[in-house]
Amino acid sequence: MKLGAFSISLSVKDINVSKEFYENLGFKVFAGEIEKNYLIMKNGKSLIGLFQGMFENNILTFNPGWDTEANTLKNFDDVREIQRELKEKGIKLESEADESTTGPGSFVVIDPDGNTILIDQHV
Repeated sequence: MKLGAFSISLSVKDINVSKEFYENLGFKVFAGEIEKNYLIMKNGKSLIGLFQGMFENNILTFNPGWDTEANTLKNFDDVREIQRELKEKGIKLESEADESTTGPGSFVVIDPDGNTILIDQHV
């Protein structure tokens, strides 16, 4: 199973304070819009999303079809294929991608310790 690029999506209290903090750790803004309260920051191949007021807890995020530069991969496991495989393994989904569609889609699972995992395909 190929899950694609990995990042952690952090729920932050003040995006400007968090941006400055992560810049001090060597991260640079890679994508996003601070005016819309979200940024994607990058340090080497490490990705962190900063999100103010969008969700309550931190989220582990995987992007099928993308590498760490947000380039589209030629070969990847579609989000719906990953979803079907997890369902076959008996993993409960919190939300599901529409299996009658193609292209972008997402679903959410919760790990045994309550951590949210977002599988979010943009291509």
